[in-house]
Amino acid sequence: MRKECNLEQLVKAIIAIENEEECREFLSDICTYQELEKLVQRLEAAQLLLEGKTYEQVIQETNISSTTLSRVSRCMKYGNNGYKTILNKINNKKED
Repeated sequence: MRKECNLEQLVKAIIAIENEEECREFLSDICTYQELEKLVQRLEAAQLLLEGKTYEQVIQETNISSTTLSRVSRCMKYGNNGYKTILNKINNKKED
């Protein structure tokens, strides 16, 4: 039995994804519907916070819990810039 999570294997798996179809298939296999829903909700909340929306507006638009929103907000302010980096990449592709 493994004692620790092998995050590196997951990171390598994600990096190996070549297109949107592969990504959808991988996410569908590795996550439950509810887990995917929560991930989508967090990403939407991060986008809305990046746009300057208030907690109240984000909660109303995403139906996210205040606890989860607080965690997303902390990550946006003090984390590793993961949300901001990815959202900026997504937003820049939309403009192209």
